[in-house]
Amino acid sequence: MAVPDWLMGDEVVHVHHREASAGRTADFPDWLPTAVLDSVQAQGIQRPWAHQRELAEHAFAGRHAAICTSTASGKTLAYLLPVMAATAVADGVLGIPVESVRARLVTRKHTALYLAPTKALAHDQRRSATELGPDGWKVTCLDGDSDQQERRFAREFASYVLTNPDMLHRSVLPNHSRWAGFLGSLRYVVIDEAHRYRGVFGAHVAAVIRRLRRLCAMYGAHPVFILASATASNAGEAGGRLIGEQSIEVVDDDASPHAARDVVLWQPSDSPHGDAARVMANLVDEGKQVITFVASRTLAELIAVRAQDQVTGGGQIASYRSGYLAQDRRGIERALSGGRLRGVAATNALELGIDVAGMDAVVICGFPGTLAALWQQAGRAGRGVRDALVVLMAREDPLDVYLFSHPELLFDAPVEGTVLHPENPWILGPHLAAAAQEAALTSADERWFGDGMERLCAQLARQGLLRQRPTGWFWTRPERAVDSIDLRSLGGRPLDIVDRDTGRVVGQIERGAADRTVHPGAVYLHLGEQWLVDEYLPDELQALVHSERPGFYTQPKSLSEVRILGVSQTRDFGRGTVSCGDVEIGEQVVGYLRRDEITGEVWDTTPLEMDEHQLRTRAMWWEVPDDLVAELGLNAVQLAGAAHAAEHCAIGLLPMFAPCDRWDIGGVSTVIHPDTGRCTIVVHDGHPGGAGFAERGYERAEEWALATLERLEQCDCEAGCPRCVVSPKCGNANQVLDRDAARRLMSGLLGIDAFE
Repeated sequence: MAVPDWLMGDEVVHVHHREASAGRTADFPDWLPTAVLDSVQAQGIQRPWAHQRELAEHAFAGRHAAICTSTASGKTLAYLLPVMAATAVADGVLGIPVESVRARLVTRKHTALYLAPTKALAHDQRRSATELGPDGWKVTCLDGDSDQQERRFAREFASYVLTNPDMLHRSVLPNHSRWAGFLGSLRYVVIDEAHRYRGVFGAHVAAVIRRLRRLCAMYGAHPVFILASATASNAGEAGGRLIGEQSIEVVDDDASPHAARDVVLWQPSDSPHGDAARVMANLVDEGKQVITFVASRTLAELIAVRAQDQVTGGGQIASYRSGYLAQDRRGIERALSGGRLRGVAATNALELGIDVAGMDAVVICGFPGTLAALWQQAGRAGRGVRDALVVLMAREDPLDVYLFSHPELLFDAPVEGTVLHPENPWILGPHLAAAAQEAALTSADERWFGDGMERLCAQLARQGLLRQRPTGWFWTRPERAVDSIDLRSLGGRPLDIVDRDTGRVVGQIERGAADRTVHPGAVYLHLGEQWLVDEYLPDELQALVHSERPGFYTQPKSLSEVRILGVSQTRDFGRGTVSCGDVEIGEQVVGYLRRDEITGEVWDTTPLEMDEHQLRTRAMWWEVPDDLVAELGLNAVQLAGAAHAAEHCAIGLLPMFAPCDRWDIGGVSTVIHPDTGRCTIVVHDGHPGGAGFAERGYERAEEWALATLERLEQCDCEAGCPRCVVSPKCGNANQVLDRDAARRLMSGLLGIDAFE
């Protein structure tokens, strides 16, 4: 697709063009059953791409492997070839032709499991598998929307079950005796979008996979793992850590053809959200099908409404985000896949999963935090032979401004490595309790859970959760251990948002976000409709709301404090020090602002009395020496504004140096910290036990601080703005910020003579 003339305005700061390229094919493997070969070729696939054949051979030979090729490169067929060979032909085993099987009297059935991070992806993959596979292949999805009949079919009859880690964790593994036939016959496990399993979520999934492998071994199976990702730079190492191996085979030589693609970097003249809605509406009016990715649920709703208001040709636009009920999600997915829906404004809930035929363009409202996420979202456009148009719009954010000033960091840099710590005791401990309930743990299970297993089991025993007997560690309590583990948020079951007048569940919200999102008086957006929160009942896991358009939206205010529990690493840093260690964060929502829904102007502030929440996690921090503070000549208020502004700017830029986004991390700055006795700037992981992001920041502290200083120096605002120091997630509404003092503070800390 050529870039439309109307798009090439003053807002465009860079266009990156990728030429189309041809592909390289190979022969189908000779072990592929005739029925499978016929069904694949009936879909118009006469020869596989070379990388598809390479991955299939690794898996068929019993080697764990990862395929890391671009979006739309045919990864699905690559892993389905060995999966279908093992499971799609009723009388075949491991792809051996039927005649050979009968001659050898081999009759054992094989099964395969597919894991996706989203329900949408699993359902879309089922459609692909059904199209590619031979008649009679028993393929089904298993998720929270499955009824009892569907669950029984998956358990007792299906050969290929597509599900998600949450369902495996909560339903399959705790009831493994009912799944004994399936688990004992498990030949392959496919883990799709493997790069999404990072940080805390990745550590949880790694523990679930270890529990799965342990139970499979108990039933006599040792499945081969196949990982797939369009964006991974350390796939062998990270994939090995995910499944519990030293390393795995990697297939990353992409032999598929590529359509031409243009990526437009757009610097909005005013609001990026308004520009995104306008560009989206114009593309829809041109007959294009468009996905606009945004950073938050609220923006997905607002941009969809604004874009729909600007469409003149009758095209339909909707929003899509997590929190929608199942029937709402499925309806949007069907309309998008069928072409009836011409545009959708979505959070990353739609970043992966729906292979939409005819998708022409992607608008990305703000850098999504990592290069992996950026190219995953961009890959939704230009699938097949259709050229792609991608418009990346800069938000008023330090990271976006920095990247738009250095386009080579977007187009020439490799994607980030996956940060994954499966040994995190805050995560592994509860999973060991779940594993003990599934089958008593013994020292032999260190094969799956690592050398620290027995120490953690002893700690769980002291807490009264496990009991040690001569034959192993046993779960002691009547409830299910898995019910205390939330893979996504560590926050337990989500809260229901309930219409006060009808009792209907409007949506859901994670526990960790509930205080900030559905506190009393909050405005909650859902499918374009506004709801006002009447009662917030966290103990009852619900918030009561009523439909109303009050003319404002709400922004929570919170207070945070940090206590340093232990220092694991420290070193000199310019004229100060930088350290890394364990901390405890105390956070409390103390009020909210009402802002005009059109202008954003603050109407007033309302205080709240909410519970304080504690979080033990990992952090890094800079300490500013007293002599530097004296040399800078800043009073207490100026120093507080300098540290606060530097903290905001640094947090906004950390995703350049660690594979996170700013919502994965937090920060606290103090003029005199009680544990250091100095002015201290703390950046911490936002998850219990840590996620590795703060530690990566510690390792690259010099590069990170220099980038922060550059942004503080080069921003053309007068006193601080969202492009440098104003944060969209600041707990105290960005009060007390001093950009110029922050510039002087970071210069001094780095030992650079820039105090003038």
